[in-house]
Amino acid sequence: MGLRERKKQQTRRLIAEVAWGLFADRGFDRVTVAEVAAAAQVAPATVFNYFPSKEDLFFSRLEAFGERLLEAVAGRPAGEPVLAAVRRHLLEEGGLLARAGARDALALQRLRTVNRVIAASPALQAREEQAIAATADALAGLLAVETGAPAGDVAARVAASALLGVQRALIDDTRRRVLAGEDPARLAAEVRERAEGAFALLERGLGGYAPRPAG
Repeated sequence: MGLRERKKQQTRRLIAEVAWGLFADRGFDRVTVAEVAAAAQVAPATVFNYFPSKEDLFFSRLEAFGERLLEAVAGRPAGEPVLAAVRRHLLEEGGLLARAGARDALALQRLRTVNRVIAASPALQAREEQAIAATADALAGLLAVETGAPAGDVAARVAASALLGVQRALIDDTRRRVLAGEDPARLAAEVRERAEGAFALLERGLGGYAPRPAG
């Protein structure tokens, strides 16, 4: 990586960190992009060069989940159903909740901050829904290709929506319980159990759907 690219990454990280601090202190809706730019000592245009919208500033780290999920599905072993790949990825991903459950104080603080800020902002909630829907659409497209179905295939869309519905349900359940102040270790264990239960439910209907073709 060249010096110019490293500097660009450093600037992007700086802007994101400054924005996170402001959002945590004042709430997402009460912070402007101009204020983020001033605090990061860059021009507003520079912020928009790296983050097309204010919502992108908040979700810059979180939206990478969808990309990793699609990569996990596309790279699963030949013959493995998509449900198994999604289940494995969700359960192995861990993230803030897993670290908070392991008594990482910094992770717990960030977990609470993330959920508090999202819960207080309709704009962020809408963006979160859009991100999950976009991942479901991309997954449906991938499954349609793998199964030889036409674009927009109903079965592919149903499967993708059901699989991403597990993530959506777990997010909602976790947010409610985090904001209620539940013990993070107990919460992490129970969320995993509920995820296993949700996938077991889907497996009775989707267990053999979309095994990845060989070759």
